[in-house]
Amino acid sequence: MTYHVRVLDMPSSDRPRERLLSYGSKSLSTAELLAILLGTGQGPGKLSAVGLGQLILQEMGHSQRDPLSAMRDMTAHDLTCIPGVGPAKATTIIAAIELGKRVLQAIPPEKTVVDDPAIAAAALSHDLMWQTQERFAVVLLDIRHRLLGTKVITIGTATETLAHPREIFKEVIRHGAVRCIVAHNHPSGNLDPSPEDLSLTRQLLQGAQILATPVLDHLILGNGDYRSLRQTTQLWQETPQGA
Repeated sequence: MTYHVRVLDMPSSDRPRERLLSYGSKSLSTAELLAILLGTGQGPGKLSAVGLGQLILQEMGHSQRDPLSAMRDMTAHDLTCIPGVGPAKATTIIAAIELGKRVLQAIPPEKTVVDDPAIAAAALSHDLMWQTQERFAVVLLDIRHRLLGTKVITIGTATETLAHPREIFKEVIRHGAVRCIVAHNHPSGNLDPSPEDLSLTRQLLQGAQILATPVLDHLILGNGDYRSLRQTTQLWQETPQGA
C-alpha cells in the first residue's frame, strides 16, 4: 500500500473503514486502525491517513521495541510532537486508547460464574494488566465457581515478586472461598512462565490437595493479554485435584 495516496483515492476495497465493515477490525493493521481515528493524513510528504498512522507507530517505536506498549502511556503532548498530528487527532487517539483500557478493565459483577480463564483475567485486569511492578493476586470463588472477589497478595519490583503458598491460602480461607485462581503479571508483556512461576504453581497444587481447596488455574497477565498455565502446561495432570 502506498502511504502517500489519499484514502479517498484508494479502491474502496483497500480503504480501512470499508475493510473493517467487510472483514472486521482484526483484519486491519495497527496503522489502518489509527488511520480511521485520524480521518485525514498530511505531515511530512503529505502522507495519507494510513501513512500518518505508520509514522506515529515509528515514532512510538523509538522509545520502546513495541510501539503499542509505548502508546499505552503516551500523552496528547507526545502525539502533537509528531508532524501532522494536531490537538484534534491527538485527543481522538488518546480517547480511543483510554476507552479500550476501560473496556478491558471492566470487572465482572460479583457472583459471576468463572468458567473461563478470560473471565478471571478480566476480574484481575485493573490490578494486574498494566502495572509496571509485578503483582501476585488471587481470584476467590465459592463451591459453584462464582466470583466472591479478588485480592492482591504481594507487590514486587519491576521484574519480580514473591508469593508464599501460606499467604495465598490464608487469604482464600479468610475470605470464605473454597476454590481459587491465582495470577500475576509480567510488566514486560512476555507471558512465558519462568521456572519460578512453574515451581510456585506445583507448590500451590500440592498445598491445594492437603487443604482440599482446589487451585483451578494460574494466569500470567500483561500488555492486554493473558496465558493460562492450566491450558498450556501439564501441571494439573501431574497433580490431580478436585474441581
